[in-house]
Amino acid sequence: MRKYPIGLQDFGEIRKGGFLYIDKTHAIYNLIESGKYYFLSRPRRFGKSLLLSTIKEIFSGNKKLFEGLWIENQWNWEKKHPVIHLRLSKIDYQKFGLYEALNMEMVALAKELDIELEANNLKGRFEELIRKASVNENVVILIDEYDKPIIDYLDDLSNAEENRAVFKSFYSILKDSDEYIRLLLITGVSRFTKVSIFSDLNNLRDITLLPQFETLTGITQEELDTNFKPELAELSAEDASFPAQIKEWYNGYSWGGKTTAYNPFSILNFMADRQFNNYWIATGTPSFLIKQVRSRPDFLFTEDNLEVDVSSLSDLYIDNIKPLTLMFQTGYLTIKSYNKEDRLYTLGYPNREVKESVLAHLATAYSFTDTGHVRPTIIELKKAFTDNNIKKVVDIIDTLLANIPNPLWIDAKESFYHGLIHTAFQLLGIEISSEVHSAKGRLDARVMTKTHIYVLEFKLDATAQHALDQIINKDYLGSYKLDPRKKVAIGINFSSAEKKISEYLIQEF
Repeated sequence: MRKYPIGLQDFGEIRKGGFLYIDKTHAIYNLIESGKYYFLSRPRRFGKSLLLSTIKEIFSGNKKLFEGLWIENQWNWEKKHPVIHLRLSKIDYQKFGLYEALNMEMVALAKELDIELEANNLKGRFEELIRKASVNENVVILIDEYDKPIIDYLDDLSNAEENRAVFKSFYSILKDSDEYIRLLLITGVSRFTKVSIFSDLNNLRDITLLPQFETLTGITQEELDTNFKPELAELSAEDASFPAQIKEWYNGYSWGGKTTAYNPFSILNFMADRQFNNYWIATGTPSFLIKQVRSRPDFLFTEDNLEVDVSSLSDLYIDNIKPLTLMFQTGYLTIKSYNKEDRLYTLGYPNREVKESVLAHLATAYSFTDTGHVRPTIIELKKAFTDNNIKKVVDIIDTLLANIPNPLWIDAKESFYHGLIHTAFQLLGIEISSEVHSAKGRLDARVMTKTHIYVLEFKLDATAQHALDQIINKDYLGSYKLDPRKKVAIGINFSSAEKKISEYLIQEF
C-alpha cells in the first residue's frame, strides 16, 4: 500500500515521509515568476495550505525536497529569500482576540527569522518584521486562511466587523512595503470585497477565476490517471465501471468552466478506503447553510444550471451575506460553463458527493430534523413511488412537515414547504424534476418510475381540486402522450393551520 497524505499540509513532511505528492511545481513556477501580488480563493481542504508550504520550501532553497520534481532543475536554489508564513488558523484569536493574537504571532515569526522587534503596536510590528527580514533579499509573504477569523463569526456580526477592521489596518502595511517584497500570496475560502479588507492594497491580483491558474490546487483528470495508475488498474480489474464512478463522485470542480478537478481530500480518502463516501462534507457540516435556509426560506439553489454574473461569485459582504455567493466560494456550487459573449457563468453541483450531501442538509434545514432521519425517510418515499402507493407518499411527506415550527407555516407561505418538497424529491435518486419549466408553465414536481409518470402540484391553504385542475388545464402531462407508462396527476393542498396535507386528489390518464 502506498502512503497517502490525508490531512497533511506540510510539503516537507510529505516529501520526507515518502507520501504521494502530485507534482504542482510547474504551475507554481509559472505563478511566482509571472507576478508579485496574488489572492487565491478555494474551498477548504483543497490544497491551499500545501501550496503555500511548497512555495515556502522553494524560496527557502530546500532543493533536496524537490528531487525528481519538475522544478528541480529550473530554479536557482542558491538564492534564498526569507519567508513570512502567516497561518491564521494557528493563532488563538478566540481566546486573545484577533489584534492581540496577531501581535503575539508577529513576535513568534520574528523569532523564527532571528529578528528582534522594537515596535509595540500591531501595524508597527508587521512593518518592522517585513523591513528587517528583507535586509539581504526581498521577503516572501504567505498568508493562509486570511478569512477564518471572520468566517468563524458570521453569526456574530459585531465580532466579525471588529476582526474585519483589524485586518483592514493590518493589511494596509503591505501597500507601502513594495520595495521589500518578492512575493505576496493571500489565500482563503471566501472573497470578501476589496473595499472591506484590501482597499489599500489595490495592486493585489485576484487569480481565483483565471484559467492559467486553475490547476494550482485540486487534482486534474490527467494527474489522477498518471499518479494513481496502479490503483485505477486494480479497481478496473475488479469493476470496469470504477473510473467512471470515481469521476461522478469526486470530479467536477471548476473555476473557469473548462478544466475540472477532483477534491484532493476526497480522492485520497477513497484510494485509501476503496469505498464511496461523503468524505469532504463530513469534515465540516455546512451549519451556515442550515441557518441561511431557516432564516430565508425562499432561498432555493438546488437546481443545476444557474446563470449568474461575476459579481455573484466574487464580492462577499459581511453584513449582507448572499447565500449563492457563499455556496460557490465554499465549494458547494461550481462553474459548469462560461459564456464569454454574455459574460455569464453557469453554476451547478460539482459532483455526486456534494449534491447528495447538500440536498440532505437542505432537507434537514427545511424539515427541522436531522440528516440521520432524512435519508431513511427519502428511501421510503422512493419505494412508495415505485410501488405506486400514493397514500404512502402523502403520509411520508406529512412526516417531513411535522417538525416545522408554527410561525414558519404562517410567515413563509409557500416557500418553506416548496423548499422541503423540492430538496426531498431531488434526493429520491429516481428520475425527478422539481419546479419544471415547460411551454405550458412551471409544474411543481415530476417523478418518473419504470411504470408511471407522476406530475404533482402543491397548494397552500387552497384546495386539492385547484391543484389538480392546474395540471389538467395546463396539460402538464401532454408532452408524455406517446410514452407507454401510466400517467398520474396528483393535486395536493397543505394547510398552514393543521401543519399537514389537508387533502389530495388523484387522476390517472
